[in-house]
Amino acid sequence: MTGRKLRPDRLLGTGLIGLLAAGCQSTDGFGDRLLSNPFEDQSNLEQRIAAQPQSENGLKLGAMLPATGELGQLGRPMLQTLPLLVDTVNRCGGVNQTFVSLVLENQVAQPLEGAVALTKLVEGNRVSAVVGAFSNEVTAAALPVAVQDKVLLISPASSSPALTDRAEQGTFKDFWARTIPSDRQQGVALARLAEKRGFRDVAIVSVNRPEAIALAQSFTTAFEKQGGTVRDKTQPLRYNPGTDPLTLEELAYAAFAPFDPPDAVLAILDRNGGASLMQSAIQLGLTQGIPVMLTDAVRMDAFLQRVGKASNGTSLLTGAIGTAPAADGPGYADLAKLWQEQFGGSPSSLVAQTWDAAALVLLAAQAAKSNSREGIASKLRQVANPPGKTVTNVCEGLALLKQGQEINYDGASGKVDINAAGDVQGSYEVWAINEKGQFDAIDRIRLEP
Repeated sequence: MTGRKLRPDRLLGTGLIGLLAAGCQSTDGFGDRLLSNPFEDQSNLEQRIAAQPQSENGLKLGAMLPATGELGQLGRPMLQTLPLLVDTVNRCGGVNQTFVSLVLENQVAQPLEGAVALTKLVEGNRVSAVVGAFSNEVTAAALPVAVQDKVLLISPASSSPALTDRAEQGTFKDFWARTIPSDRQQGVALARLAEKRGFRDVAIVSVNRPEAIALAQSFTTAFEKQGGTVRDKTQPLRYNPGTDPLTLEELAYAAFAPFDPPDAVLAILDRNGGASLMQSAIQLGLTQGIPVMLTDAVRMDAFLQRVGKASNGTSLLTGAIGTAPAADGPGYADLAKLWQEQFGGSPSSLVAQTWDAAALVLLAAQAAKSNSREGIASKLRQVANPPGKTVTNVCEGLALLKQGQEINYDGASGKVDINAAGDVQGSYEVWAINEKGQFDAIDRIRLEP
């Protein structure tokens, strides 16, 4: 193993150190318990990443996740997860007898800029694999870069069914995977939720985007198999991003149909127009007595703030329910304990999926006995799937691989068995919005493969 040489300038994308540090200053002793001398007592993410040791030929793990903007609320905890994992792995011997280091890029909103960011990681920083991206559009734009440069892109957040379709056509050549289930599975989970709630007649209103349409179609197929009825199948109620408020109001009226209301409305929305639509429906009194089902795309404080509060200060969306990918894998308890020690509280949404995505990259590199891009991509499914020895701890998995044994990593988010299209089977948390505008977990829906 080569000597430790700190290169903070090579570890972070331009400007991201300060952004992440600002997002972490409320934490107590970030990194204190995992970093050994002489790197103890670092108090924020900037110091922690800068203090990570590097080996001359060590594995560079790239990440492209949002640190700023509305998505930063979700992205910052995901980014905080990565040095937690890397510290853990480096303390138990690293990968292929070298240290692992991080190179981070802030995922921007525009798909083209996302492709540029991935190019910087791949061609400038020479990373071996990349955890990301977050949004479906950025991931879709970045994947041609990943395929061209033969580097694995593994997302903990992009759930578009279109990515499955393209993978099944061989477009991505095994340089794509994800640890979050496809939205087609969320459609099935929502149908199960509707059945559990006794809904038999459901209206759907959605944003006019491919992933929303695919989710609606998945829900419709599953719900009808259960004996339910979906309204407006021949003339779906959809709106384009940027639609004017008056049109959204008319769409809300059509969905909630006050003179012939459905049992429930499934609202597959974006964070902007969707908030305006729901605000109109509530202020017009259309939602009274009609349950609203939402999706993980709007499970954010910013969405609730846009919809607004009642005169008594309670959230206008109080009582709405929805689904989001769950974290209930056999390795979750250990991650939750580590998170509690570092930050207090429990891991937030998609933290477990991020941990698993990075863990699989490092395990695949060890299985390949190489930190090369193609080596990692070639071994990903081998370490994620049976028939190897089941492990839930990344250090245990690395130790067995070093001994020449095969493993089957069952992660914090779930079993993370990855199929030929790069997809995993998931389970879903059911949540409800309380009067304070908080998301309370109230149930769990598990889907069979």
